[in-house]
Amino acid sequence: MKKILNPKYLLIAVAVFVVLFLMNYIGNDNPDKVERAVLTGLGGVAGLTIWMLFFNKDNDPPQNFD
Repeated sequence: MKKILNPKYLLIAVAVFVVLFLMNYIGNDNPDKVERAVLTGLGGVAGLTIWMLFFNKDNDPPQNFD
């Protein structure tokens, strides 16, 4: 958890949110484009956070790993 709160991760998370938000906001003509863009951006940041949790786990394989 310590590595997730560092400034590099926060910068990457902000960049992911901004890119996903702008892609969905600019390319969407529906009346609820702001809500969709925000949810897509937050989903991308949540996915990045979950990936970082798994990525920063120990590199030891489980016991009896083939």
